[in-house]
Amino acid sequence: MDTGQHEDMLQLLKAVADENRLRMIGLMSERAYTVSEMAALFDLTEPTVSHHVSKLHGAGLLRLRMEGNQRFYSINEKRLSTFKYYVGDIEKRPTETQKTKSDTAWIEVLDWSESDKKILRDCTVNGKMPVIPAKIAKFKVILKWLATKFQPGTHYTEKQVNAILSEANEDFATLRRSLVDYGYMRRERGGGDYWLTPENESAG
Repeated sequence: MDTGQHEDMLQLLKAVADENRLRMIGLMSERAYTVSEMAALFDLTEPTVSHHVSKLHGAGLLRLRMEGNQRFYSINEKRLSTFKYYVGDIEKRPTETQKTKSDTAWIEVLDWSESDKKILRDCTVNGKMPVIPAKIAKFKVILKWLATKFQPGTHYTEKQVNAILSEANEDFATLRRSLVDYGYMRRERGGGDYWLTPENESAG
């Protein structure tokens, strides 16, 4: 386990280190739930459940599906598998020789504000994003970055979009939907064709 994996494991451990969150993980492994449904099942307030869900989602353990105004959360099986792998490999501590420095040269050349660049430096390691940020402001900067991976005027199949996004994070489905939901990309009705939002149209 290298240093990056060790730090990622620590973030996952912090996310699940709560009795209610552990119970929620078990529940959402069966099917998707809304915050209000879980609040009723656990006899908790919706703000309390939202707090726990935010922690789990921020660690990448949950998938979000929108249906109208409702948000449905379910387990991200790939991310949970990664956590299980870390736990199985927990005795292998990182060593000094395993430490790698993140290359941020690609960030520095961007004609972006310093605050946006800082978010990229904080959320990525060598062009990859270990965890999808939970805060909307940070997430939108990440989406703006991901949008730069696509060429203006070019149409992409869903499979091509998934392949490009998976290079940044394994939860490409959440990233793909979010690019559309926040207006960075457009999607053909039925989801067969994707393209960047034209410059004369506003993104979210």
